[in-house]
Amino acid sequence: MKKLLYYTAFALFLGFASCSDDDDIVTTPDTAKPETAIVNLSGITSVAQGDTIYLKANVTSDSKSKFVWSVNDDLKSTSESLATDSLFKFVKKEPGNYIVTLTCINPNGESSTKVNLTVYGKYRNGTFILNEGSAFQENSFLTFISPNGEITDSVYWKANGTELGNGAEDLFIGNGKMYIISQNGKSNIGKYDSDGMLIIANAETLKKEVAYNDKISVLSWPTHIAVLGTDNIFIRDGNGVYLFNTTTGTIKFVDGTKGALKNRMAVVENKVFVPASRSILVLEAGKTVVSHKIELDAAVSGVIKTADGNLYVSTTGTPNKILKINAKDYSVIKTNEVTEGKVGAGFGATPGISAKGDTIYYSNASTKIYRHIFSTGTSEYLTDAKEHMNDAGMAYNNLAVHPVSGEVYQTTIKGYGTNFLLNNISVFNFSKPEPVLVNNYKHHTHFPAGIFFIYDFD
Repeated sequence: MKKLLYYTAFALFLGFASCSDDDDIVTTPDTAKPETAIVNLSGITSVAQGDTIYLKANVTSDSKSKFVWSVNDDLKSTSESLATDSLFKFVKKEPGNYIVTLTCINPNGESSTKVNLTVYGKYRNGTFILNEGSAFQENSFLTFISPNGEITDSVYWKANGTELGNGAEDLFIGNGKMYIISQNGKSNIGKYDSDGMLIIANAETLKKEVAYNDKISVLSWPTHIAVLGTDNIFIRDGNGVYLFNTTTGTIKFVDGTKGALKNRMAVVENKVFVPASRSILVLEAGKTVVSHKIELDAAVSGVIKTADGNLYVSTTGTPNKILKINAKDYSVIKTNEVTEGKVGAGFGATPGISAKGDTIYYSNASTKIYRHIFSTGTSEYLTDAKEHMNDAGMAYNNLAVHPVSGEVYQTTIKGYGTNFLLNNISVFNFSKPEPVLVNNYKHHTHFPAGIFFIYDFD
């Protein structure tokens, strides 16, 4: 049998791997062209940057084959694969759309096949913990928990090599961007340079797009932010709420917002709902006056969006109450009394309540966790974090419930001084008769300003 002089196939190697053996290819009586297919061993066609999709070549032929793998027709290095199949490890650090091509070559001919894969930003899905940092000693930072439970510290710094401003209290995600506001603005008290008071970053990659300091210098200790679009960024400070337009670079005070609480604002129906002392202020795009004021009978401790596009509002009068308010006409749909525990927000900057569907969780800014079922009006005590861990001395800012899993996240510290370094991000499941501590991430926070689920933002 006449030997065939053959040429070398290439296998992409940087960030990829393939199985191979070194047997020579020989001619075979089979003259059928090889049939080639790509088997997706991972079962997914989109993946976060840095994660992996495993592919396998499946060839129908009586001859051993050589394989060439390429991504967007780009071969970065060469190697030889002489096997009846070949494994391929697809991993990319940059988001985008990719075409993976497999070419199979043997004495009977050559065939190719392709598969389309997508890489999205690492931070598209998951949970953020915004950390204030130790006051005037370090800049703020972001902690990220991925959907599979992996925790990463200082993710903004890792994406940019610079830090957030000092004393960050709030962030907002919208229009593919993350908006982060800090009280003390640009400072260089940390190990690395600070990007400043208002930072706008890509929401999926956290790469900084722009930072604002001088243009918003009128702000005095800004704490909260809500966004209706590029030209409608609402920022709350000690005086009230301002409207910042990034296109024109102008910032204007919204008349009637004096007394806006140091607490998170809610965005529903393309309007911003601002908690005030005994009312909720309604702000609209492009307007520098309050569009409507929802008067209430008691002090507000939280305003949050409901799953059906309305509002839950918690108040701390006697008794404590939770109201459901129509976001379109501002009417009160229903009012419930809280019969177990209280719904206070405490000294922090986060709402006193958090909800998944009609199930509302609250802690009165303590380590104790309660639940209120809005449809039935029932309230119940669930657990105390101190029963599950020794160093849960106090809650620092309020709990939050994951809008998809229903698990409740709570941030606690042992205390002040150096005891803030002994801290927990605790994840509870309350679907069974007894509470289950699903995860407890120890010593990752520095005065946590809030828990933010990406799934809560439109």
